[in-house]
Amino acid sequence: MSLVRRVLVFLIVVSSGALFSQVPEFAQQYRQRLGGAIDELTIIIQNFDEQANHSGLDRQAALNVYATSQEDFLRRQGDAMRRSFARYQSLSDQLADLSAASPILRPLIVMQRPDRRIITNAWREFVPALPLTVAGAVWAGAGVLAGAIVAVIIGASIGMAGRLRRRSWARSSPRRSGRVLQ
Repeated sequence: MSLVRRVLVFLIVVSSGALFSQVPEFAQQYRQRLGGAIDELTIIIQNFDEQANHSGLDRQAALNVYATSQEDFLRRQGDAMRRSFARYQSLSDQLADLSAASPILRPLIVMQRPDRRIITNAWREFVPALPLTVAGAVWAGAGVLAGAIVAVIIGASIGMAGRLRRRSWARSSPRRSGRVLQ
């Protein structure tokens, strides 16, 4: 194997390992943002429930007041609160799933059904970290393996292209093919 090929394989394998090692860190940063979103929704929901209780209503009765209002604005506010309750439940379920999963599997939980806003913001603000955890090591190992596979495929493709080019060149060159020009 030539020096260039060895360097290329090394760069692919190391880059892939480094990239994959960041997957658990991204899941952790996503999880932190998820918790923050849940905390904020909790405050909104608690305020809504308190206001409803002060008026002698439970949550559903207060939502019904919004839904039956003659004011379009109030009906829309009721719909917005329903969406907030649904989002709170969805995010809480995902956080429970993440908390129950091992650190190695958490990235897969995030990938199953990520919240679009949270994952977008987590990606925009993502800060790579040195993976000093078992999960980071496992994902880095998976990246090294994936990188090795990619390097083998690329190497085989380059090797095959080189052999085809040499055969084609040998066939078209009279000296190489042993043919004598007349």
